[in-house]
Amino acid sequence: MKQVNVINIDDPAGKTVGRRRPPNPLCTKTFTIQRASDWQEALPVRFIPKGVFRFNSHEEADLWMRKNTQVRKS
Repeated sequence: MKQVNVINIDDPAGKTVGRRRPPNPLCTKTFTIQRASDWQEALPVRFIPKGVFRFNSHEEADLWMRKNTQVRKS
């Protein structure tokens, strides 16, 4: 005899009790000095200063960017 699967449409769906999420390697909650130094070593550009910088022209901004973001030579 063939088995037939029956789905009751009137039956409400079950509740989800909990969900596991895969760990996010870029999460900032687990920040450590070692991880920060590892990121700096991995990136080709050195630290960029924080803040708001105003320039009179795009050329001036490009010159400042080239001066302050030198590519690290490995």
